[in-house]
Amino acid sequence: MKTNMTFKEYQDKADMTAAYANVGHNFVYPALGLAGEAGEVANKIKKIERDNANVISEERRDAVKEELGDTLWYIARLAAELGFSIEDVAQANIKKLASRMERNKLHGDGDYR
Repeated sequence: MKTNMTFKEYQDKADMTAAYANVGHNFVYPALGLAGEAGEVANKIKKIERDNANVISEERRDAVKEELGDTLWYIARLAAELGFSIEDVAQANIKKLASRMERNKLHGDGDYR
C-alpha cells in the first residue's frame, strides 16, 4: 500500500465520499461540520488534560488522530465547495506565514499583521 498521499489525492478521495444535500453547491454543511469536528478534537485534548494530567495514552492519541482525520475531510470539502484545492489553501497559508516570519510578526493578533 502506498504510504504517501498528496493533498490532491486526498481531496479526490474525500470528494468521492461526499454525501450531503447539494454537494458542489453547499459550503454551509462542510463549514458547520468543520466547526463540530474541531470541537471534538479540542474535547479529546481537554479530557487528556483533565483525566490524565496531559499524559496521552496510545488509545487517546489514536482517538485524536481519528478526529483530526474527520477535520481534514471537512477542510477538503469546504475548500472544494469554494473552488479551492487543499494545495491552494496550504500554499496560501505558507506564503502568509513566511511573510509574517520575514516581518517578525508570527506573534500577535489579527489576520493582517
